[in-house]
Amino acid sequence: MSEPNHQQPDVEFRAGTIVAAIWTKTTTLDGRSVPQHSIRIQKRYRDDRSGQWKTTTYVRPDELPKLALVVSKAYEHLMLRETEEKASTPGS
Repeated sequence: MSEPNHQQPDVEFRAGTIVAAIWTKTTTLDGRSVPQHSIRIQKRYRDDRSGQWKTTTYVRPDELPKLALVVSKAYEHLMLRETEEKASTPGS
């Protein structure tokens, strides 16, 4: 599932230049609304030649702790949200 360029993510988690962004799309399954989540992980950096900010999906080994942190935060956010949605659903 890809996110439209004009749509902003629901939430972003940042650690330095590493970013995890989450989008939610609601679909219908068996007559009920079901959220589907999409997560994009990327790194922002300034190109030495042009001075422009760019994005990549590559990280250096010393950036792995930051990557782990944003992925953990994204997972925590989704699991807590899922728990809250189940708790607020009648009959659960």
